[in-house]
Amino acid sequence: MLQDAPQPDTAPRDPAPRRVRKGRGQSTRSAEPGQNLHLRTPFITRRIPTYDLLGDAALTRIEATADRILAEIGIELRDDPEAVALFRQAGAEVTHQGGATWRIRFAPGMLREVLKTAPARFTQHARNPANTVEIGGDAMVFAPAYGSPFVMDLDQGRRYGTITDFENLIKLAQSSPWLHHSGGTICEPTDVAVNKRHLDMVYAHMRYSDRAFLGSITAPERAADSIEMCRILFGAEFVENNCVIMGNFNTTSPLVFDGVTTAGIRTYAEAGQGSIHLPFLLGGAVSPLTMAGAVAQCLAESMASCALAQLVRPGAPVVFAGFLSSMSLRSGSPTFGTPEPALGSLVMGQLARRLNLPLRCAGNFSTSKAPDGQAMQQAMMSMMSAVQGGANYILHAAGFVDGLLSMSYEKMVMDMDMCGALHAYLAGLEVNEDTLAFEALAQFGPGAHLFGTDHTLRHYETAYWDSGFNDDRTYETWSETGSIDAAARANQRWKDVLARYTAPPIDPGTDEALKDFIAQKKAAMPDAWY
Repeated sequence: MLQDAPQPDTAPRDPAPRRVRKGRGQSTRSAEPGQNLHLRTPFITRRIPTYDLLGDAALTRIEATADRILAEIGIELRDDPEAVALFRQAGAEVTHQGGATWRIRFAPGMLREVLKTAPARFTQHARNPANTVEIGGDAMVFAPAYGSPFVMDLDQGRRYGTITDFENLIKLAQSSPWLHHSGGTICEPTDVAVNKRHLDMVYAHMRYSDRAFLGSITAPERAADSIEMCRILFGAEFVENNCVIMGNFNTTSPLVFDGVTTAGIRTYAEAGQGSIHLPFLLGGAVSPLTMAGAVAQCLAESMASCALAQLVRPGAPVVFAGFLSSMSLRSGSPTFGTPEPALGSLVMGQLARRLNLPLRCAGNFSTSKAPDGQAMQQAMMSMMSAVQGGANYILHAAGFVDGLLSMSYEKMVMDMDMCGALHAYLAGLEVNEDTLAFEALAQFGPGAHLFGTDHTLRHYETAYWDSGFNDDRTYETWSETGSIDAAARANQRWKDVLARYTAPPIDPGTDEALKDFIAQKKAAMPDAWY
């Protein structure tokens, strides 16, 4: 989103866990408890089955409706004659609607044929090869939330994001063993000019993380800058032959592709880089209220978008995606973490497997305005649909509140801990002579506790997920030590993590070359603030 990896610019991180001395009454432990080191991986390999909600007949009806949408209604494509020419050459029916607008219609089965060149699984390389990820198949990758104009924390409340916030959130993600990917626009750095902020954002991912990341998609020239910076970081030849960056592209639902989006898709695909193809569907506004209809629309739009990348460069990595959301019909506000979109995400997983494409969907979604019970209840409803549905790349795995308008420092901490628990859940349940543990009961016999058995001593460090964040002490102990709730613990945790953070090393010459590229680009244009 393939040749051997480049020599790392960074030294591998010390695998030994950091341990924090606990004073009397301290309620939080290390973010990386020793008991969980067996779960720490560059990405998750799922060992539980996906959940298939619908039978073959229902899935076939959804696919037939998507085909009908594409053949009878079609996609409106604006301001990109090159994309129009690619679709026409592939056999689509093109109708010029005047000006720079075309209607593109696709015969049933045409897009599925085009998508056969897309890889079912691919590698996205990180600058530290130890953090390179696989996307597709049984691989699962967690990344932070994306796209919020605001940030919030318990100290300063809700405010516009800045480049400092952007860097802080990258540092928090980099410091967690339970995320695998640095993400992209974790928040909008509104204190940097719109036409220049992409340079600072991509550099921040390169400098403050050594994981894979997303590039800019807001204009094709910004996408090109993101890829050129990767050529500096990884080497031009390596980038030509490997996926090192991805762009996250939204269609303009319902059924519209704007030229900025399609030109960006073409830019990433021409360079052999990855792209995520995401209809953002709000039920009743830009998609049908009923989830089956929304899923059919999502299938149609994402297939057409993924196909464009294949027409540019067959074999370019793509991620089939869907962002399904409900709506409060009393207020017209989007609602997140509700059951119907969760069911839709399960179906999207089935459709992705039938297309043999990697999937992005759902995440830790919430409309709560604070890191509270509502936030985590909604987040779990949504996140579990991605996990059970077989999503391979989960953007929005940490920090999402306020209907994606805000990125919460505290919820990011809480979500990352949940992601850690999901590592254990996705590892599945092993049944063998050792885990059946007959010997544990037999060693001392009836009526004896098992604390000192050989079996317990062998397994006590790895048998259970051990949260580095939750307070699982008795009520009395919790009360005596200040009755600190989860939000307050999360507030202290992110501050502690940032205080301990150390940037991963980078080759000084590479770093200077990146800074020179950014300086030259910025000097060549005046600031634009809209």
